[in-house]
Amino acid sequence: MEGPLAGVRVLEVANWYAAPAGCALMADLGADVIKVEPPGGEALRGYLGPGTESTYNFVFELPNRGKKGMTLNLGAPRAREVIERLLPETDVFVTNLLPYRREKYGLTYGELIEHRPDLIYVSLTGYGSTGPDRNRPGYDYAAFWARSGIMNSLGEPGDPPPPQRPAMGDMTSALVAAGSVAMALLARERTGEGQEVDISLQNTGIWVMSADLTRALHGFDGPKPSRREMPNPLWNSYQTKDDRWIQLVMLVPDMYWPQFCRAIAREELEKDERFATFQNRAVNREELIGILDEIFAARTLEEWDKALDEQGIIWAPAQTLTEVVNDPQARARGAFAKMEHPNAGEVEIVDVPIRFGKSEVGVRGPAPQVGQHTEEVLLEAGFDWDDIVKLRDEEVI
Repeated sequence: MEGPLAGVRVLEVANWYAAPAGCALMADLGADVIKVEPPGGEALRGYLGPGTESTYNFVFELPNRGKKGMTLNLGAPRAREVIERLLPETDVFVTNLLPYRREKYGLTYGELIEHRPDLIYVSLTGYGSTGPDRNRPGYDYAAFWARSGIMNSLGEPGDPPPPQRPAMGDMTSALVAAGSVAMALLARERTGEGQEVDISLQNTGIWVMSADLTRALHGFDGPKPSRREMPNPLWNSYQTKDDRWIQLVMLVPDMYWPQFCRAIAREELEKDERFATFQNRAVNREELIGILDEIFAARTLEEWDKALDEQGIIWAPAQTLTEVVNDPQARARGAFAKMEHPNAGEVEIVDVPIRFGKSEVGVRGPAPQVGQHTEEVLLEAGFDWDDIVKLRDEEVI
């Protein structure tokens, strides 16, 4: 069966991660995605982070798999003509250009709907298309991680805040983009009208922090807690004998307290007046956390794995990346997909995180090479070979 977005054409004028990753998800869901890059390719193609290889730049492949690729010099006089010729067959236009650049290239929502009135126009930028920072550049490390309050809320008090891992905010925002397009398509089917969809990395970060920020809206913006002072010691992290970390997550701790005491082989703590209730454990939390630190430090992660599971404790190990890619549950869920790459042969890549009962979803192929489908896309848009030659001569493509 086809993917749920089969028959939908997406035109992507975007670079780096968030917006392209949203379009990659749409391709995974069956959409026909055309990626527009400058001649020579976008900057991410040249990014070589740790572990990348010349034959397979996974940093670029992940947010660009399954797309068709064409080159277009947006600054050339006839570039706008090319975009206009592509629009009648385009359902969704996606860009991460800042508002002033959209205006510069004639790619604003108001200008494009002249050529496709029911177009769904998606912009995904650091700070959105409105407000004083609308033209402020911002990667997810800045707009999502730092500006939203996430960065300052993590880590131990007094220690430097932790850095974000690559593309965390981008990939979160990519899910927002793909979901927003699906909803906008549904609305268009019901009303016949397209619309503008405005997404920002900062707003996505604010949504991720919404539980904390809701408290802040009501005046509760206290200091970030230390793990040594967590009011609920059964919702905390502990280090094992082999220097691994365990995360306990028992949000209703009284329900689990008896079996937890059995799991740690300290049944006498269950009736200890200092720890017998949630309130008592909160009052005496530093003392209990100190006791639990010693207990967990006496056994290895492997030993705790069995002991905690036997008592039905809600917990998880802090896994390494290598452990994640070999996790039996992740493998059973198809978290990773194999695909054939023209240079590297068969490779694995992170698959779309959604499963449908009937619709077919998943990675549909590698990222395009620079300009791989330029002629194909232009011919489909009604250009002939003479036109294409002229566009090349004028350095439009």
